[in-house]
Amino acid sequence: MLTMAGTGQARQAPASGEAPGAQKGHGAPGALDDRLPAVPGARGHDPAPGARTAAVAPGARGGPGARVPRWLRRAAPVAVPALLGIADAFLVNGLHLLLELAVSLVAAAALLLRRRFPLLVFLFTLPGLYIGYIWFAPMIALYTVAARRPGRLRLGICAALLIAAHFFPYPLSDLEPTAYRENALVLIDACVTSAAPITLGLLVRTRGELAARVEELTRSLRREDRLLADRVQATERARLAREMHDVVAHQVSLISLQAGAVQVSTGDEAARDGARTIRELSVRTLEELRHMVGVLRTAGGPEEARRPAPQPDLAELPRLIGMSGLDVTYEPGVVAGARGAQTVERAAFRTVQEALTNVRKHAPGARVLVRIDPLEAPDAGRATDAAVTGGLRVEIRNGPPDASAAAPALPGGGHGLVGLRERAQSLGGTLETRHTSEGGFVVRARFPYRAEPPYGSDTPYGSG
Repeated sequence: MLTMAGTGQARQAPASGEAPGAQKGHGAPGALDDRLPAVPGARGHDPAPGARTAAVAPGARGGPGARVPRWLRRAAPVAVPALLGIADAFLVNGLHLLLELAVSLVAAAALLLRRRFPLLVFLFTLPGLYIGYIWFAPMIALYTVAARRPGRLRLGICAALLIAAHFFPYPLSDLEPTAYRENALVLIDACVTSAAPITLGLLVRTRGELAARVEELTRSLRREDRLLADRVQATERARLAREMHDVVAHQVSLISLQAGAVQVSTGDEAARDGARTIRELSVRTLEELRHMVGVLRTAGGPEEARRPAPQPDLAELPRLIGMSGLDVTYEPGVVAGARGAQTVERAAFRTVQEALTNVRKHAPGARVLVRIDPLEAPDAGRATDAAVTGGLRVEIRNGPPDASAAAPALPGGGHGLVGLRERAQSLGGTLETRHTSEGGFVVRARFPYRAEPPYGSDTPYGSG
């Protein structure tokens, strides 16, 4: 009974005086069984047991934990198929069949270019199969075509060419049309030989496409997770805005009402002025709070809804100092409302505001000096930036606290100076803070004039 190892065409190097027809297995129907054991070059028959498997012996890549160099990982997929084709050529044809060996080596060498020119390389390997009786080179080339250049028509033509090169003997005159049994077995073997690399190539290509699709879906899921997190954050921001409005607005409203009641009921002029100041501060605080809450709740909405209320600038600074309740000496060295300096002036105003708040908390009764000077362009533009045309230098210096003054129990989060430094950096400026030798504190900021940044840097940082 024949096995699959005997379904290939029997090929043997022609000896002197031997009939040419003995090279391929197209002969008498009963001659195939007798010829197979003595034919070392037969298709489907291993000429030397273990010879082909030695080329791919396990362990060639080292142990599981072995580290393979990068150049070897890149060169192995290119060189190993060519080496397999060369080994197949020598094992099948030996050193005596020069024509067969030559076309087989050409087919094996063409595998070096199989990734760049898969179809052309496959055509170069067909003579090696037809004349040189090798299998590895054409099968690897057909696998590459299926993996890199799939297409029904293209793969059908390539499969037909490989079947023809496998089925017809060399020379063609050795074909025996009447050897039906042998021809049928060789045809089946040729069909299997062509179908196997095509199936494997399509499988590998499909697997790669699925891996790419899975990676794309993973990235898409990550994007969706980020969008969901942003949506949850926006929802939480709106909730916090509502809570802040309900809690802070209620407390500030009570302060305003109490101050109004004191202003009406008291007969002391100083107390009436103090109550009026408290009421004005409360109203102003409520207005800023209302606009901030509106911005938080309409994030992502129309541009008009996200516009903040008019922010204070240097023109409001004397009023801020007057209502601070501190002994402040103000030395303005610039004119408020300079063209293109709104953002810088707002930053300077918030810096003075935060510094005065810190003085009330940590140095009650201390004398304060507020100085605002123009910042020249060469001083501001240490880095050569054509957008810098000047700026402001803000300095708030306070002396030691008065021991006789009562320290107010004001809460603080410790983030005021951090917020001021972030604001200065966002505008391309700097913020310096240090203690003085007299026991006071200095806050010095530099704000260069630049193009107006988008809204977001104008939002006042909370007091610390």
